[in-house]
Amino acid sequence: MNPVRTCIGCRLRAPQSSLLRVVARESELVVDETATLPGRGAWLHPTTACFQDALRRHAFGRALRVTSSMDANQLENRLNRLMDN
Repeated sequence: MNPVRTCIGCRLRAPQSSLLRVVARESELVVDETATLPGRGAWLHPTTACFQDALRRHAFGRALRVTSSMDANQLENRLNRLMDN
């Protein structure tokens, strides 16, 4: 049975296999490919709409319990590449 997680962008529940796990590494948001990096993780649908919603709502900071601003460029570039394919 596949675990269910909540997307921090749209707040819908989905199977873990259909979401990306995002973690905070220093001051950057990083995609955790294998879902094994240490620390808190946030789950996100691999769409730019959910990404933009999460940014607008400041959901990354709350979900990851980070108070400083996070650089989301790497994550945004990755999502753009996924949408292009």
